[in-house]
Amino acid sequence: MELFENNRVEGKFIKRVNRFIAEVEISGEVHKVHVPNTGRMKELLTGGARVLLKYHPAPHKKTAYSLISVEKDGILVCIDSRIANQIYFEYLSDHKEDDFPRIEQLKREVGYGNSRFDIGFIQDKKRVLIEIKSVNLVQDSIALFPDAPTTRGTKHVKELTRAKNHGIETGVVFIIQRNDASSFMPYWGMDKDFSKALQEAYQQGVWVKAYRCLVQEKDIKIEQEVSIDFNKMDNAY
Repeated sequence: MELFENNRVEGKFIKRVNRFIAEVEISGEVHKVHVPNTGRMKELLTGGARVLLKYHPAPHKKTAYSLISVEKDGILVCIDSRIANQIYFEYLSDHKEDDFPRIEQLKREVGYGNSRFDIGFIQDKKRVLIEIKSVNLVQDSIALFPDAPTTRGTKHVKELTRAKNHGIETGVVFIIQRNDASSFMPYWGMDKDFSKALQEAYQQGVWVKAYRCLVQEKDIKIEQEVSIDFNKMDNAY
């Protein structure tokens, strides 16, 4: 998947101003840029880090740049959380998911109960709902989510569990937007409620998958599925 549409700009990260705005040095000048991710990402967004931005000015935008990728220890990490939904939607559109060979009515932003889920479709005349989560944090080759407490994420997982109990096929997919993870774990040390909800959802039949991505200078693609461990409840990192 193309990340920049020929509007790629390189910069040097200075600091994060708030959840949505950071300061980046571009060609010797300091610019305020959009951060399309509300996670903490403290281990990634460090002073002096090389970053790649998309330049897309418009009259209604407060900033002309969006921060898309950051280099960490020689690898690129895509921090744009919106990419996860799009890349998995395209993955399903290409019928690369072996568990769903006969997808019909594939849609994004599908409502159910009091929530909206990222993807919905029909498989063998049965409704399927999927929530997608963007993952940036990796410690000791283990991808972890979330990197900040997420009451919204917990709500979505519990809603998927209820839907599963009402006969709807449901799943949670974690898109690891970097290529140095060999496995995935819920981050119990950061958000016990989310981690417990995910573990219980899996035990009740909600399927859970995690995919590692290859991030390059201009694009990103799903590389391979990685294993998931729900049981390391004491991980604090």
